[in-house]
Amino acid sequence: MSSKQSVIFGGFIGLLLALAFAFGFIINDLVDLNGNQIAVAADTEDAYGLLSETEDILQRVYLRDLPSPSARAYGAIRGVLDTLDDRNTFFIEPPVAQSEAHVLAGTYGGIGVQIQLSESGDLLLFPFDDSPAMEAGIQDGDQLIAINTGPVNFNMGLDTIDQQLRGEVKEGNGVEITIITNEDGEEQTYYIEFAVINVPSVVWRVLDETAIGYIQILRFTNRTPDELDLAIEALSNAEVDALVLDLRDNSGGLLAESIEVANRFLDGGVVTYEIRQSSEETFEATDGGSAVSWPLVVLVNDRTASASELVAGAIQDNQRGIIVGQTTFGKGTVQQIYVLSDGSSIHVTSAEWLTPSRSHIDGVGLVPDIAMIPDENGRDVELGEAVRHLNELLAS
Repeated sequence: MSSKQSVIFGGFIGLLLALAFAFGFIINDLVDLNGNQIAVAADTEDAYGLLSETEDILQRVYLRDLPSPSARAYGAIRGVLDTLDDRNTFFIEPPVAQSEAHVLAGTYGGIGVQIQLSESGDLLLFPFDDSPAMEAGIQDGDQLIAINTGPVNFNMGLDTIDQQLRGEVKEGNGVEITIITNEDGEEQTYYIEFAVINVPSVVWRVLDETAIGYIQILRFTNRTPDELDLAIEALSNAEVDALVLDLRDNSGGLLAESIEVANRFLDGGVVTYEIRQSSEETFEATDGGSAVSWPLVVLVNDRTASASELVAGAIQDNQRGIIVGQTTFGKGTVQQIYVLSDGSSIHVTSAEWLTPSRSHIDGVGLVPDIAMIPDENGRDVELGEAVRHLNELLAS
């Protein structure tokens, strides 16, 4: 073996040993400390010995260039995790792990608006507080009709349209938008420069021409309970008579914070059961949540997952409100994230949660009380159905 190959081989073995070391910590966290761990450690050592033998053979006889040591180590890690047959236990390479961290941080470059296609087919804007869009004069419900002088192309999809309102934050970089104002129906054009947008985890408003409040939880972060309290206080001051809780496209987040959120909508009762290897914990809501007096509809879709399913399931099983939309994603497990030495990370399933009726969500999802077929043109028919249902409740 050449000196260069020896260095590569040594680096690869070092990565494998680091993986074995990290994996040992995971095993230590997940198995009973009753002597079995010694056998597991020995089995692990033998397994990595086989990997070393394989690497030696490849170095000596493989015809073509080998992938980099890190690429081979990442392949070995994925192989180990694939044997678990658990879609939620997986490996993330450093660049993707860094991007994931940015997403969880809730920041991006843009003008700071939410877009929504109304039931009538209008593309509406809802600016974040203190965003460039709000500072420019954009108001809730303004209708977007053009971007950079071109009419809005609805065939592109909402995600692509939203990306046109984002961009790199640098001097002179922004976007021109034309709107029809919600206030007086006038057409206006604005050029808005991009800025760093700190995305809130909760947004709220009073729905137009109704006495119904609307709260959307975008993700569950450590700020979510406090932001939700602000939303509830604002809607209470606005004297709304009913509430829509929108959990669509909410892929989850922090478990403890989701339990706090469920507390706001429940008047006692079980929130969830958490099952670990050798234990079960019951989480119960306190009496008299701050949002219990309003009739409630929860909106979900097939991208409602994890912590958001926990909240929706608690509301449904406690008969606190109904669910409208599509069957949810079905992620009923809890993951711990372990950061490895090179900035990559592994997500490891460590627990499962059950709804108050002890239903398993993982791989199944929550079935809505009122099932809706998504509108092929992207109109928000689910929100329209929620408003109709709540108006019927209020009328009766």
